[in-house]
Amino acid sequence: MKGKNINTQYPTGKLKVENILFEDNHIIVINKLPSQIVQGDKTGDKPLSDLVKEYIKVKYSKSGDVFLGVVHRLDRPVSGAVVFARTSKSLTRLNALIKNREIKKTYWAVVKNKPPKESDTLIHFLRRDEARNKSFIAGANTKNAQQASLSYSLVASSDNYYLLQIDLQTGRHHQIRAQLAGIGCPIKGDLKYGYPRSNPDGSIHLHARKLNFTHPVTLNPVSVIADPPNDPVWNFFIGNSHTY
Repeated sequence: MKGKNINTQYPTGKLKVENILFEDNHIIVINKLPSQIVQGDKTGDKPLSDLVKEYIKVKYSKSGDVFLGVVHRLDRPVSGAVVFARTSKSLTRLNALIKNREIKKTYWAVVKNKPPKESDTLIHFLRRDEARNKSFIAGANTKNAQQASLSYSLVASSDNYYLLQIDLQTGRHHQIRAQLAGIGCPIKGDLKYGYPRSNPDGSIHLHARKLNFTHPVTLNPVSVIADPPNDPVWNFFIGNSHTY
């Protein structure tokens, strides 16, 4: 299943149907915009979870509160596929899939610098600084440091940028952002991790491109592909990359 290109304007009234990548009675998968928060936070901004609840309430004429379970999150400036559970049973089973690393997540990242190798597996230890909301590469024996692992491959390039495809083996805080910065390849627009300029809309060029997992109830395989936001850099790579 493949979603349409989206723009980066924050949706003011309701969830856009074209941003729904998969939906049934048990789960719903949304192509998150880079300006959205998945779940409510101290900003008080309306989260994507509330928009999804409103969509379900209207579509299915539900009179009471709508159940919606947040399975995982994406950072606010990141776009792409996010799974929500529509029932408590599916939430329990999806949480187990996450815990057992049985949801395969594939990301796209645009970086300015060419990585040292065209493909590699990166293993670091990351220490989270909650006060600064940032993760740092640390020594293996550093207190509270956790091992982080991902594999990347270079899939396309332009005159100014490189598109990396990333497969996560672990799911640490800001893992992709910190690990790519650690090899000299901060993500386009990511000031927090060393990119020299922000993107005009506050996004970064990191996108949750694909999710593969076993449906928590039907046990059928689910594969969703989310197209990145509609901007010149992403559009170039959509048109010129030879990958999904």
